Amino acid sequence: MDLATFISLGLKTSIFLTVFGLALQTTLEAALCLFRRPSGLARSLLSMDVIMPLFAAGLAAVFNLHPAVKIALITLAVSPVPPVLPKKQVKAGGRGSYAIGLLVAAAVVAIVFTPLAVDLLGKAFDRPAQISVATIAQLVLTTVLLPLAAGIAVHHLAPALADRIARPISLVAAVLLSASALPVVFTAWPAIMSLIGNGTVLAIAAFVVVGLAAGHLLGGPVPEDRTVLAFSTASRHPGIALAIASANFPGQKLVPAAVLLYLIVNAVVSIPYVKWRKQGHSRIEAPAHT
Repeated sequence: MDLATFISLGLKTSIFLTVFGLALQTTLEAALCLFRRPSGLARSLLSMDVIMPLFAAGLAAVFNLHPAVKIALITLAVSPVPPVLPKKQVKAGGRGSYAIGLLVAAAVVAIVFTPLAVDLLGKAFDRPAQISVATIAQLVLTTVLLPLAAGIAVHHLAPALADRIARPISLVAAVLLSASALPVVFTAWPAIMSLIGNGTVLAIAAFVVVGLAAGHLLGGPVPEDRTVLAFSTASRHPGIALAIASANFPGQKLVPAAVLLYLIVNAVVSIPYVKWRKQGHSRIEAPAHT
C-alpha cells in the first residue's frame, strides 16, 4: 500500500468513525426530526441550497478568480453538509438533535438536488456540467447514512455499550483525521499558495461569512438551531465537491488545492462566530445551574 492509498483510507475511515461515534449517542427520531418539521426544513434548504449557490455563482461571474477557485466555490455551494460537522456544531453550542437531523436531511435531499443544481448552473454559465444521482447517492451512503444507521442501531440495541465506546471512537476518529489530513495539506501547500492573490482569499471569506449570516438569520427561534444552520450553510462536503469537479473539469488540477484553501479559510473566519455562540450558550446555561 503506497502513501497516497494509506492517506485516502485513513480519511475515509476517520469520517466513518466520526459519524458512527456521533450516532452512538443519538436516536432515529433525532435523525429524522427535520422531516417532521416542514417549516424548519424549508428554512434550512433555502439557506443552504438557494442562497449559497446563487451567491457562489455571483462571485464566479463578477470576480476575476482563478477557474479552479470558481469551480470549487460553486461545487461546494451545491454539496451537502460535511459528515464531520455536527461535532463542531455541538461544541459551539448547537443542539445535537438538530445537527444530526440536518445532516441527514441535507444528505438525502442532495441525492436529487445536487445533480439538478449542477445541470442548471452549467446551463447558466453555458458550460454543460453533470453529476449522476448514483455518484452522489454512493458518497452520501458511505459517508453519512451507513455509519449513522450503524451507530443508531448500536445505541438502540445496546445503549450501555454505546455510551461506553462513543468517546473512545470519537477520539480515534479525530486523531486519524489529523494524521491523514496533515500530509495532504503539506503536499498541496505549494499549489494552495499559487491560488492566493487576485482577491481569492477575500472571495472565499465572503462565501463563509454570507453562509454564517444566512444560516444564523434563517435558523428559527431557537438560538442553538441558529448556530447549527449557520455552520451547515457555510461548511460543505469537500468529497462531493471534488467528485463534481472531477467529473466535469478533469483538466483543472488545482481544484483540490482550492477546496483545501476553502477549508483553511473557513476554519479561520469561523473563529469569531464560534466564540460568540459559545459565549451565548454559556449565558443561557448559567441560570439553569444557579
